[in-house]
Amino acid sequence: MKTQLVEAQNNRSRQTDPRIARCFPVEAAKYFHASAIGSIVFLAFALCVGTAFCQDSIELMDGTKLTGQIIQIRKADKEVDFNASVNGQPTESTYRYEQIHAATYRGKRFVITAKDSSGSSPEKKSTTDGRNTRTKAEVNELIQTVGKTPPAWYESTPLSHPKTLDLDWPLKASGRWNESKNVGQYIWGRVNPNPSRWRSGLKLVHECTKLHQGNRTLLERDMEMLGKLYFTLLQDYERAAYWLERSQAGLNTEAGIYLASCYWRLGNRDMALSLMRGKSLHIDAIKLLGDMGELDGALIVARVYEKTSLANEAWLNTGDALRGAGRFDDAIRSYQKVITRNKARNEEYRKRYVGRARDAITAINLFDKADVSKVADGTYIDSSTGYNGVIQVRVVVNDSKIEDVKVVKHREKQFYAALTDTPQQIIDSQGVQEIDGTSGATITSQAIISAAAKALAQGAR
Repeated sequence: MKTQLVEAQNNRSRQTDPRIARCFPVEAAKYFHASAIGSIVFLAFALCVGTAFCQDSIELMDGTKLTGQIIQIRKADKEVDFNASVNGQPTESTYRYEQIHAATYRGKRFVITAKDSSGSSPEKKSTTDGRNTRTKAEVNELIQTVGKTPPAWYESTPLSHPKTLDLDWPLKASGRWNESKNVGQYIWGRVNPNPSRWRSGLKLVHECTKLHQGNRTLLERDMEMLGKLYFTLLQDYERAAYWLERSQAGLNTEAGIYLASCYWRLGNRDMALSLMRGKSLHIDAIKLLGDMGELDGALIVARVYEKTSLANEAWLNTGDALRGAGRFDDAIRSYQKVITRNKARNEEYRKRYVGRARDAITAINLFDKADVSKVADGTYIDSSTGYNGVIQVRVVVNDSKIEDVKVVKHREKQFYAALTDTPQQIIDSQGVQEIDGTSGATITSQAIISAAAKALAQGAR
């Protein structure tokens, strides 16, 4: 393989199209060295045709597969700059060699970092089997060594926020909604819905922490926001945990549940459960406990919220947990409670809750037909109810395997990583039943799952 790659490099180096210089820096012609954890050497020199980039892809150690273009290979830093399209917008990200499992260039796939026999990275072992894969000391060391350091992209990312933003960022915004003035509103309305702004948005919050060193209240709010953004936008659990710990996030808040989820995802289930034990928990604990296989705990939390104004969310989250556990009849009964209640704080929310419940029931009833082994090869499109409207999903089946899943239409704003993470989970699991969705974007994730199930069922033989 090595000889073929070197020959390919020599052949490509003889091409003299001057447009190449506009598309790739000279250093992009160099090859990857083996990483510290045993990578296989491979070439990743991509050329462009006309003014468009060739399509490359990288497969990350967490299972995520991204399609786009390799922008630059920084051999000395063992990093790759990769441009992917998320929600129709180009998003440039930097990945360390050890984060990349494999890369595909012009139809040829090269393994960069081998996975262990369980399919997991030596550094980031999966926790989905419910067992501890790291000791508490190991998790804490990760958080204190990796979590407290700035990401590789930090220094090269420019601040791009409006100059009109008030970086004093008071706890309570005054006046009308103004994304050009209030930092929190800017993050919600302009950063979260735009992946190209995720890094600069995080850097902005880091800058706010420097300005608020003398104000503990504001500083804790800033640190909590950093933790939430690292968690939901980048799924960077080491840095999310570091900042959430420093913010002293309570378990009755969304941020506190994110912290527990970080411990679990970093490899220590006991740390997550210990944190939540005996506490008054935020409603998001229903989803986390369900994902962890702690169904009894999830149902206990759900029963508390069923008696509140958050009953619809509780029943939907409970249905999701039961569905993940394979208790489909019980899940349907939980979803049906939303439909029977048929009310919410306003008409928009009522339609959203009822629509999601109906779509979830439909998806469960189609699970047998959605079994990919029973689906004819082809491309199928269907939709489901998301947070802000209809989400349309396209599923490609080839040789009785789910080859591609893509969100082709949506109106979501706070989708976080759901648009890429949930489709990849469906591809990895080759089905729609064992998907935990994306934390922070549960509604979007479940809508994608339901739409994919409905799409697959169209091809049932």
